[in-house]
Amino acid sequence: MRNHRKHTVLAAAAIAALSLGLTACGGGDATGAKDAGSASAATQSSTGTGDNGTTGGGTADQTATKSGSTTGGSTTTGGSTAGGSTGSTGGSKAGSTGSTGSTGGKSSAKTPACAYGDIKVTAAKADEVPTEHITLTATNTSGRSCTLLEYPLIAFGPIQTAKDVPAVAKSKPAAPIVLKAGAPAYANVRIALGGVHEDNKVVKEFNVNLFAPEGPAEGSIVVKAPAGGLAVDEAAAKTGYWTYELRNGADEF
Repeated sequence: MRNHRKHTVLAAAAIAALSLGLTACGGGDATGAKDAGSASAATQSSTGTGDNGTTGGGTADQTATKSGSTTGGSTTTGGSTAGGSTGSTGGSKAGSTGSTGSTGGKSSAKTPACAYGDIKVTAAKADEVPTEHITLTATNTSGRSCTLLEYPLIAFGPIQTAKDVPAVAKSKPAAPIVLKAGAPAYANVRIALGGVHEDNKVVKEFNVNLFAPEGPAEGSIVVKAPAGGLAVDEAAAKTGYWTYELRNGADEF
């Protein structure tokens, strides 16, 4: 019995010691846990601060980035706007200037219309019998270039009473005739339809007027008829436009 009690007491003491040990260990763990918790909290706090700092830094960075992006975008946009727009504007202005220059070039290159004092006109019979056509030759005697406009305004008789000689549209050239000093131009003129007609009249000389840009020019050129004169039927008379040379088809009428 005594041994049993002794063993029981020892066992109880051992259990008590074990409990105390466990309690001590538990306390240590708790303290450790608390310390760990505190450390964790501190870490979290520190991390939180760091996060806040990081967040703040991130925000600042983001702000800086946004600001940088915005600024960069604005700069780029500004660059594009300034560069592109200015370039375009400059290009347009340059183009406009080019156009103006081109227009100025055309204006400066444009030669004045030939006046009656600038031109000498002669007449020659066509190689045919009877004579139905004559060729007018207009020579620039002005000493400078001039533009011979439209067609000869012909009057077979007194200017005030003579019939207008109509022009043949198909003979009109594509561009105005610009005559250099001393250069000639030609016009084919039909004066009759062959044979002797009671309405034919013999013409020893006739008048030729030129065109100005706004219409018939002032002044008349008196042209002498070829030898023997011309038998003219005013009802049949037609004239071609001035041209550098007489052309098949266009000047055949």
